[in-house]
Amino acid sequence: MLQPAYQADVVVVGAGVAGLSAAHRLTSAGVSTAVLEAAPWVGGRMATEKVDGFRLDRIGQLLSTAFPELRRTPGLDGLVLRSFAPGVLLHSDGRLHRTGTPANGGSARGALHAVRALASAPRSQPLPRSHPSHPAVPRPLGTAIDHARLRTALARLAATPVERVLARPEAPAGQALAARGLPARTVDGFLRPLLAALLCDPELTTSSRCADLALRAFAAGRLCLPEGGAEALPELLSRTLPPDTLHTGVRVTAVSTTSVTTAEHGEFRCRAVLLATDARSAADLLPGLRVPDFHPVTVVHHTTDEPPRTGTALLLDADRGGPVAHTAVVSAVDPTRAPQGRALISSTVLGAPPADLDAAVRAHLSRLYGVETRRWETLAVHHTPEAVPAMRAPHDLRRPVRVMAGLYVCGDHRDTSTVQGALHSGRRAAAAIVRDLGDTTSLHTADPSPTVRAA
Repeated sequence: MLQPAYQADVVVVGAGVAGLSAAHRLTSAGVSTAVLEAAPWVGGRMATEKVDGFRLDRIGQLLSTAFPELRRTPGLDGLVLRSFAPGVLLHSDGRLHRTGTPANGGSARGALHAVRALASAPRSQPLPRSHPSHPAVPRPLGTAIDHARLRTALARLAATPVERVLARPEAPAGQALAARGLPARTVDGFLRPLLAALLCDPELTTSSRCADLALRAFAAGRLCLPEGGAEALPELLSRTLPPDTLHTGVRVTAVSTTSVTTAEHGEFRCRAVLLATDARSAADLLPGLRVPDFHPVTVVHHTTDEPPRTGTALLLDADRGGPVAHTAVVSAVDPTRAPQGRALISSTVLGAPPADLDAAVRAHLSRLYGVETRRWETLAVHHTPEAVPAMRAPHDLRRPVRVMAGLYVCGDHRDTSTVQGALHSGRRAAAAIVRDLGDTTSLHTADPSPTVRAA
């Protein structure tokens, strides 16, 4: 229980990954910090539901081993990442196409090897001939010239420093990709489904700068998931905070530069306040903050004892032939997410879900995987209307975190709409607070870089 007279240097409102990241940096700099979270758990949208031994992510955001903040954030040295197979599987024209398996795609040194494999001519993997989707003659995803153009573009992007990417002219991602000479077949057959999985935006309205950052991370690393579920990341951050820093079940009703008011414990006095909630909650507490549009996300979890034989690959639908944008046998990637002998298949639907969601998803998964899905058991359906803040052009990737002296805001809505963006905004906010409070400790020069273990 909080004491009404308790004081701290900084109160962080919200225990999502941005707020927890900022709290770690503040406490490491010697700034006394209290984190107040209205929910009984930490993590915000990075939540994991537990059902009969399964661990089911509510949104299922993909991480990359190339996200810099996963290495730079204090407290994440114990994070274990479970990697998907290098590249992706594309379902196009009724067939599965593998993008290749770069031997060293999970390291920075292997970035160019990865993009060359991703851009190489795909190998077709036929569906069972008994399946109604089996085509007579498969069509490739592009010509040799198309692949050469894509290879050149991705290799150049992988070698481009981030600041140069941010300085590029900005346009909607779809327009920018077409303007670079990439043919429509390459954009629609590979880049659109890939960016839909990375940014939850199949229409490619996202800022080209944000799309370039996502493609850069994809080329330089491996797509992955936290071992044990999405909640593992925020829980790891919360467990390694100093004792009595985090307080859950405390709802903040008002903020100022020197205090917050809570429904349960009255006024909580401090020297500075950091709003680390979602964009809408932050605007409710601080009217005038911009609330972006959002991409709705629905995740459908199924289980079966006869999983599809796609291994640890991430399967994307290039045909857009149903509601599922991407799907995977998640228990093959991370065995801790399902009981022994059972498979967990998690599928993501973008936009407004259809009225007959379960039937539509089952039918689509049957075509994608080439197996019968009627006997699969539905474990959960998680629909999040405001899952991912939209980053339409023009988009400020470094929106100010300092509202005024004593009042700050962070979150993926102030950066990029990814876990990388949330962690980075938390780092920027903590640095601004330390500067304003007059602490001589530098969060940047004293920044530890723990090793993130990829499994």
